[in-house]
Parts: sequence; structure tokens; C-alpha cells
Amino acid sequence: MKRAIDVSIAFCALVVLAPLFLVLAVVIVLDSRGPVFYRAERVGFRGQPLAMLKFRKMHRTAGGAALTTADDDRLTRVGRWLARTKLDELPQLWHVLRGQMSLVGPRPESPSFVERFREDYEVILTTRPGLTGYTQLAFAREGAILDPEDPQGHYLDRLLPQKVGLDRMYASRLSTRRDLRILVATFMTIALRQPVAVNRRTGALTRRRRPAESPVGASASAPGESR
Repeated sequence: MKRAIDVSIAFCALVVLAPLFLVLAVVIVLDSRGPVFYRAERVGFRGQPLAMLKFRKMHRTAGGAALTTADDDRLTRVGRWLARTKLDELPQLWHVLRGQMSLVGPRPESPSFVERFREDYEVILTTRPGLTGYTQLAFAREGAILDPEDPQGHYLDRLLPQKVGLDRMYASRLSTRRDLRILVATFMTIALRQPVAVNRRTGALTRRRRPAESPVGASASAPGESR
């Protein structure tokens, strides 16, 4: 059933959003020189390599840290908007259609980060990575809370362990009903701008009451281009 839902929604979304894809491609190229798409190296389903497709948000010559903060000067003008609206993630619907990803699941991580939590990822990688999920909701504004002086150190020490815990919980308790709740919560977060908190013990989803910038617990935010 999960796969049937993935294929049905991903196919319909790609057809309906095709004009938007075209518009975004044009504005990305007009805003800065370089390709329309960017591929991020990730570890996918059952440990297979995944070249995760995203709309390009950075200048073509951008290098440096693997993580980006909200005010990262490597982002283009359009890239900042794409990061804020999460529209840069839409090309991953193609991965969902191909069976490399799911609409809902653990967020694909970089190989070096997966290596740090190898035992946990043996469980997490038994399910397809997702376009949205517990960590994507709980850390929907991660770039705003990462320490600009040491974003990678902050991510590895404070945020990634929380993400791993949430993703392992999801992979251990697969449920179509839970996936539907996550999809609804994702709509609330992106379309209605209502931040959602995720209970780290039960996975319960509630509207976040505390400031969105708080890095405490499982409620924080989402990375940039290299993520």
C-alpha cells in the first residue's frame, strides 16, 4: 500500500507541477550561471548510493562546508527563496516514482554521517528514505539554528543524534496511518506555515508552541544545498 500511494501521488504531482518546474528552471538560470539541478551524495535504501536530485540553490563555484546556514553567502537570491519554501526538494518526486525514495521516510544522509551511526543506520536503511518524515518536520528550519561559526560540528554533536533517534523510531514502527499523519503535518508546515513538534519517544505530532529557533529536543529545523 505504501508503494502504491508513493507512485500515485508522485506521478500526479510531477504532472501537475510540470509548469512550476519549468518556471523554476528559468528563474534559476536567469538568477545565476550554472545548471538547474544539483545532486547530493547520500546513502539510500539498503545502503545503496543515492545521487539525490535538488534544484540548485548555490552559485556554481560554491565550495566549503557541507552544511549551510540561513544567511550563507553561497546561496543565490533565488536559492534563498527555494531553501525557505522547500521547493528545491521537489525534483526528488522523480526518485519516489523510481522507487529509490518514498514520500515519507527517514531523511537521506551523507555517507560520512551514516558511518558515525552505523548500528542505527542498519535499522534506518531497511526502509526507503523519504521526501518528508519525522526529522524533516522536527528540523524544518535547521539552517536558522546551526552555529554559523561551526555548523558541521554543531550538527554532528547536537542535531544529528536527535535525527538518528527519530529516523530509527520511524523505521521500527512503519504504519500507513502514521505516514498519512506526517503528510498532513508537512502540508501544515510548508503551506500554512504552522511549525510541528515531534515527540522523540512516541512520534506524536503536535503544533509547536515554543519558538521555532529553539534547538532543544526534537524540534529544530532543515539544511541547505549540501544537505
